Amino acid sequence: MADRRLQVFYTVARLLSFTKAAESLHMTQPAVTFQIRQLEEYFNTRLFDRTHNKISLTEAGAHVFTYAERIIGLYNEMDNQVRTLTGDVIGVLVIGASTTIAEYRIPSLLGRFQAQYSDVKVRLKVSNTVGIVHMVEDNEIDVGIVEAPVTNKNLVVKVCWHDQLMAVCPPDHPLANKDSINIREILSFPFICREEGSGTLDVIVSYLKKNSLTLNDLNLIMEFGSPESIKSAVEAGLGITLISESTLNKELKLGTLAAVPLDPPMTRPFSIVYQRQKFRLRAMEEFLNFAEQHCDKQ
Repeated sequence: MADRRLQVFYTVARLLSFTKAAESLHMTQPAVTFQIRQLEEYFNTRLFDRTHNKISLTEAGAHVFTYAERIIGLYNEMDNQVRTLTGDVIGVLVIGASTTIAEYRIPSLLGRFQAQYSDVKVRLKVSNTVGIVHMVEDNEIDVGIVEAPVTNKNLVVKVCWHDQLMAVCPPDHPLANKDSINIREILSFPFICREEGSGTLDVIVSYLKKNSLTLNDLNLIMEFGSPESIKSAVEAGLGITLISESTLNKELKLGTLAAVPLDPPMTRPFSIVYQRQKFRLRAMEEFLNFAEQHCDKQ
């Protein structure tokens, strides 16, 4: 394995944060600080300037970062080539998933992947779509799976599933027994939605725009950060919502919520996202191939 001090330094330098580096490396912050101090003692110079809770690379640190990137990249290439020859698929794979996908889609996919590749250690990070895309851009995760369109052309985006958003309300609500509804039929009812930055909200805003409406036309009363919170609020009779049909299996079976499709349907892609130029370790390559073969079966 490449020098641990160099790996820790590279992570801190890339993220410019001891806290984020500790989270990424699954280390304590004091342990990260200790590794950096050891490397600074080895070079007999400071590698970071620390001012007002912010850090930046010194001139020496910038040189070390350039070489560290090359050294770690070469090590990964060597490891990948040898693993390809031996057929081994091992290592750490860091996946990020937006909230709806993480709660309702990714567990079964990862379960099947781990059954086939038990030597790969999978770590999952959860955020909204904007957060996951930023993690991919910042190289904090290897692969992201998100629930809204991605516009960054430096990222590879592959559609994995298609999802439909439904109008969801209590079973005794005036809309509950309709076969389908037009988006304008929900405008007068109290509305509950996801927070800014979520893929679900982006899709709703885009759908409203296509129908010559804006978010301000909805009677928005509450925002929540997860589908479970929204469903609980709707079950309590606080309002109605637009939410993924993937999240509703339990509630529809129990009869605690009713779901009605929109006309025209509100659909969105669930997409796999990764850096176009990123060197792909064997574990990442196998996951991408596995996902392409299995995700349409979700």
